[in-house]
Amino acid sequence: EDTQQPPSNENGNENRNEKEKEETTTITQQTELEKETLRTLAVTSARAALAMSKLPASSLDLVICATSSPDDLFGDAPSIAAAIGCDRSKVMAFDLTAACSGFLFGVVTAAKFLEGGNMKNALVLGADALTRWVDWDDRNTCILFGDGAGAMVLTTEEEEEGDDEVENGSEKSNDLAGFGVLGFAAHSDGDGYDELKCIYRGEPKSITTPGEGTIVHDGSYDLMTMNGRKIYSFATREVPTVITEALEQAEITVDQVDWLLLHQANIRIMEVVADRLGIPMEKVITNLYKYGNTSAASIPLALDEAVRSGKVKKGDVIA
Repeated sequence: EDTQQPPSNENGNENRNEKEKEETTTITQQTELEKETLRTLAVTSARAALAMSKLPASSLDLVICATSSPDDLFGDAPSIAAAIGCDRSKVMAFDLTAACSGFLFGVVTAAKFLEGGNMKNALVLGADALTRWVDWDDRNTCILFGDGAGAMVLTTEEEEEGDDEVENGSEKSNDLAGFGVLGFAAHSDGDGYDELKCIYRGEPKSITTPGEGTIVHDGSYDLMTMNGRKIYSFATREVPTVITEALEQAEITVDQVDWLLLHQANIRIMEVVADRLGIPMEKVITNLYKYGNTSAASIPLALDEAVRSGKVKKGDVIA
């Protein structure tokens, strides 16, 4: 289920030079953010995902919140789990930080816990509020981002008999064995550290101690900075490669892929990646034009809309 705030400018760069329009949109977004916190967005999406899954919160063994912008530096997942009614005697809840890759890392992490056999049900959230950290004076960057939360329930429970793969009155044929995470590939390249970052900034403060005193720091962060050209180059080069690796691990061909679902950062990146994989744009799921780049929330938001609209059906293969 999706819960999101609108991006500061849904028309992208078209309105960049319209000062009055920009200022009005910025003020609107800031007002909307005052009504919600990242935790409340995440709780709403978690409840909706559970409702769709028909599982009670008390059945969850694991809650993972993928976020780079938590309300609580120590993590939001435990308080989210408590708010939705998880059984504190059994549930394990923690945050996972991997920026825009966070939701996928969270799904893979949850799948591994479920494969271990000690857990049956997991909730994975992608939630971010990066508008807190953008430079509102940088019109090239601030208009790109929105805030949101999305959630997915994963389970090892078998489906009830009679719950066959039937869509629109016809049986959905699929040669793949079962449902779930069929394969994955993931890599981390820290050499691009300077191209997208939100760095800790401590404000020095002197406190009285014996002798000359002691300098400590009040914690804070700088605003987010991004080198768009470098990010574009990296994404269009590496994303097709890692998707190909994942397909090979799952023993799936590109022709078997029903839908391509990428992080919703830039429509041109999605077009290039799809072209290099040989996947037509008709198979690419996107809602970027509605919400902007919501970081870890972007994939579950887009998936939720595609499922609820009937576009994505049971048995479909999503890369």
